[in-house]
Amino acid sequence: MIAVVAASAVSMVCALFGTPLYIRFLVRRGYGQFIRDDGPTTHHTKRGTPTMGGAVIIGSAVAAYAAAHLVTMSPPTVSGLLVLFLMSGLGLVGFLDDYIKISRQRSLGLRAGAKFAGQALVSVAFAVLALQFENEAFLTPASTRISFIRDTPIDLAFAGAAVGLVLFVLWAFFMIAAESNGVNLTDGLDGLATGATVATTGAYVLIGLWQSNNSCELRPGPQCYEVRDPRDLAVVAACVMGACFGFLWWNGSPAKIFMGDTGSLALGGAIAGLAITSRTELLLVLLGGLFVIITLSVVIQVGSFKLTGRRVFRMAPLQHHFELAGWGEVTIVIRFWLIAGVFVGVGLGIFYAEWVVGI
Repeated sequence: MIAVVAASAVSMVCALFGTPLYIRFLVRRGYGQFIRDDGPTTHHTKRGTPTMGGAVIIGSAVAAYAAAHLVTMSPPTVSGLLVLFLMSGLGLVGFLDDYIKISRQRSLGLRAGAKFAGQALVSVAFAVLALQFENEAFLTPASTRISFIRDTPIDLAFAGAAVGLVLFVLWAFFMIAAESNGVNLTDGLDGLATGATVATTGAYVLIGLWQSNNSCELRPGPQCYEVRDPRDLAVVAACVMGACFGFLWWNGSPAKIFMGDTGSLALGGAIAGLAITSRTELLLVLLGGLFVIITLSVVIQVGSFKLTGRRVFRMAPLQHHFELAGWGEVTIVIRFWLIAGVFVGVGLGIFYAEWVVGI
């Protein structure tokens, strides 16, 4: 528990006091946000706001993880390092995308093929490594079984280890890409994606601690959790949560800095990595419910326009629909935070109910 508290506190302090220093650096270099002309007109006032703030979130989370292990004098775990690797790797892809947008003052950064290749490379490396590093209890950071609250009987390795590896890599890449793009689409209003991420990662702090206290190594039984490093996953989640919380001070309306693709891809990767390594893959649909809804709004909008020539929403993603309907930005953000909180509450309720009912 000391490691979790230290991680959240250090990451929050680093982000809270490191962000204004980073803002001054970005302003001196002239790294300001490019705003699309086809978006809501109210966003034009945000042109030139420093971006790539996700670098602060990543740096704060990594520093806090190291500090937490120094405080407790405990070694880092493979699961924790893999999630941080996934977050940092996708953050690097996002950073390159942001840098090209800023340096060339255009809405297109990396070409679609290059961006996809970068995401795929990091995701595949994470997935392959996550099936290695078996511990004394024969547990690896991830499993080829599809998980909900714990591993289900559905095993991707039904036709052998080689097939299982390929199918798991595809499944992991789908999850990582979906969550990263979901956070990216949500990051359209000041503080919206950051606040929603605080809620989701906060849930994974609780899940990690609960799984640790009821792990099969400590308390064998029918309802114990077969997760390799649950307590360290709680530490990682606390690092990300604290970093987002500190960053939100500067990212809330009116934002002094945006996280950019550097942050959105990294945070989506961190959340997906936590879901995969904590064996709660399908539960993420609820814990990240706001990201799912906003992604679906884009899918529905594009599908409807291609099939019928008509748009369902005034504009997609969903938050911009309400902007064009006359809602204030702060009103939208607060209400969407509440929706994110409701989804997290329902997800945690189902997680706990499964444990209670199963006893």
